Amino acid sequence: MEKFFKLKENGTDTRTELLAGLTTFMTMAYILAVNPNILGAAGMDKGAVFTATALASALASFCMAFFANLPFVLSAGMGLNAYFAYTVVLGMGYSWQVALAAVFTEGLIFIILSLTSVREAIFNAIPATLKTAVSVGIGLFICIVGLKNAHIVVGEASTLVTVFSFSGSVADGTFRSEGITVLLALIGILVTGYLLIRGVRGNIILGIFITWGLGILCQLLGLYVPDPDAGFYSLIPTAVFSAPQSMAPTFMKMSLSGVRVMDFVVVICAFLFVDMFDTIGTLIGCASRADMLDKDGKLRGIRGALLADAVGTVVGAIFGTSTITTFVESSSGIAQGGRTGLTSVTSGILFLLALFFSPVFLAIPSFATAPALVLVGFMMMQQVSKIEWNSMLDAIPAFICICAMPFMSSISEGISFGIISWVVLHAACGKAKEVTPLMAVLAVLFVLKYLLI
Repeated sequence: MEKFFKLKENGTDTRTELLAGLTTFMTMAYILAVNPNILGAAGMDKGAVFTATALASALASFCMAFFANLPFVLSAGMGLNAYFAYTVVLGMGYSWQVALAAVFTEGLIFIILSLTSVREAIFNAIPATLKTAVSVGIGLFICIVGLKNAHIVVGEASTLVTVFSFSGSVADGTFRSEGITVLLALIGILVTGYLLIRGVRGNIILGIFITWGLGILCQLLGLYVPDPDAGFYSLIPTAVFSAPQSMAPTFMKMSLSGVRVMDFVVVICAFLFVDMFDTIGTLIGCASRADMLDKDGKLRGIRGALLADAVGTVVGAIFGTSTITTFVESSSGIAQGGRTGLTSVTSGILFLLALFFSPVFLAIPSFATAPALVLVGFMMMQQVSKIEWNSMLDAIPAFICICAMPFMSSISEGISFGIISWVVLHAACGKAKEVTPLMAVLAVLFVLKYLLI
């Protein structure tokens, strides 16, 4: 492993990489439960989607390790799976087989773009200030994802979001299950923060297990009462072993039956845009957090990383799942010291094991992983000190990029607004010479995207 993954050269060791892989997997294992439910709404077989998601995630993560030797883990992208199910299938009226064909086509296009260095050129064209802003924005984005997952932050009509009301969760003098999970998540944030401050090795994964363990204790004491209809499931695994479910209902089911050409092109473009810039944004953010970018803001192995993402998408469509993309939760493993492909391999192996131990992995509650996301968000937020705030020409686009990600719930939207504002302000302030042709093209394409798609 030392020879293949170059552990010492990257300032890491086997134990650190294994722990990082476990941490990343634990923070993103929820996708194995969420993705089948979302794609199930489109009429797909949930058991087959579970198997397809696990296998495609493992294979794509292995590709990341072997193509690029980087600690990023991949799976079915959130947002892209919702677009697949609720917009393309339920909204536009296409069958899920046609949606899989669009994902498959998108993946093939990405393979070509990756091999021809187009995606690599886009990555390298983004200014250093915006790359730092992307890292900070992702930190805020995954922090609010964690807060929402734990229901600490909830929707509210007049203010869009607000803090969870403990008083409203009391029934007959006792807390409802939701109140208990929110309280456990808050305790988990403090526990994980304490472990982080004390420099305890494996602080994030320990925080997850401690929070989950407290939840199990609450269930045994009757404080937490499972209610599947309300979304509160048992925190205690019903079994340990489970045979993998067949992938036959979704395997190789792509179809172009009844496709309207222009609508199909729009669908592919939407998948292309979100996948490309979510991936680029995640790679930038996580690599910045780990100081893996060189002095020119470039990432070693970037072409292989983007190719792994593209291959994962193609394989995912063949198996029967939505777009496979690099997960922002990879930052949790990087925060634990993951620096090489051994982290990705570890997570990939755990995805394979999940096929046989699904009851255990599916019992991990979102309130237990939420503290990890919040604290990783804190660590990524530290990059904000690298932004030259005295240079308003660079700082304002960076600020726009940072704000757009959490408020619009999208990494790609943050990059879009950041690049558009950077190009427009530089041109308006007489600094057009600093705008590279590729940045100008990207800005125009983003504007057209908002007008046409």
